[in-house]
Amino acid sequence: MKRFWKQVDVDADRVVRLDDRPVRTPGRTPLALPTPALAEAVAEEWRSVGETVDPRAMPLTGLANAAIDRIAVDPAPFAAGLARYAESDLLCYRADSPPELIARQDAVWNPLLDWARDRYDVHFTLVTGIMHQPQPEATVARLAQAVAALGAFQLAALSPVVTITGSLVLALALLEGAADPDAVWTAAHVDEDFQAEQWGEDYLALEAREAKRREFDAAVGFLKALGG
Repeated sequence: MKRFWKQVDVDADRVVRLDDRPVRTPGRTPLALPTPALAEAVAEEWRSVGETVDPRAMPLTGLANAAIDRIAVDPAPFAAGLARYAESDLLCYRADSPPELIARQDAVWNPLLDWARDRYDVHFTLVTGIMHQPQPEATVARLAQAVAALGAFQLAALSPVVTITGSLVLALALLEGAADPDAVWTAAHVDEDFQAEQWGEDYLALEAREAKRREFDAAVGFLKALGG
């Protein structure tokens, strides 16, 4: 789609408008945002459009569309899908060697699991290796309850954080301010960083990582704007 508008505004209902016409989601619902900060951030994406619309350059709009069209109509299944990551959370799967990696995982991941234990009154089963072992049913249920309590826009932002990091604990720590974005990103890449230090980093892997970081940062910005 080519750019056809000159002016981008946000109305009193926090709907983004192009030349006084409301932006609509793919489902044809007006793009109304829950906070002024998020409405302005989404509006800025539309102001920054060049000659043609590139959805890849508008991640906040994409997350808002998902919240409105996909999640808000029936949040429970979406929340349940995210909650399933508690069954195989990254932080619970530990290396059996070398000692340096084991120590790094312990140093970075144990405090985050300790936070989750205290915050949600749960326990975790730590696994050496990659063979799946179930987490306690009460833990999975309690974390699922926490996710189910979130709103559609929070769930939309949390989804890329969970899938990129492979950790529901990390996503919840970010959401609740128990860990900042850089700490969450570092925790999610302990193994990858260690391997890169030992063997060097492949440029294709680096490109993929940079793309994921952009998606991660967009979700972080979305969450931050939800708070104001």
